[in-house]
Amino acid sequence: MADTDETALPVDDSDIKRMSFEDALAALERIVSDLERGDVPLDRSIRIYERGEKLKNHCDRLLSAAEDKVEKIKLNRQGKPVGTEPLDPG
Repeated sequence: MADTDETALPVDDSDIKRMSFEDALAALERIVSDLERGDVPLDRSIRIYERGEKLKNHCDRLLSAAEDKVEKIKLNRQGKPVGTEPLDPG
């Protein structure tokens, strides 16, 4: 159990807000793997599940912020760029 063994799990989850998207996603994937394996004691499973929820929310926030920054270039009738607008995700 890489990041979820007793010595590696932080006392609180304050480290999450400093994680990059990639680091948080990797930590979340390790938690999912540990929980799917099914050999984690119940009290520990609950703790790492709660940490996983916080990691997921952090990833969602970072992804949303990144999506807000993505813009598409607006063109005028002559095909010249005239500015930007939010990228339509659909």
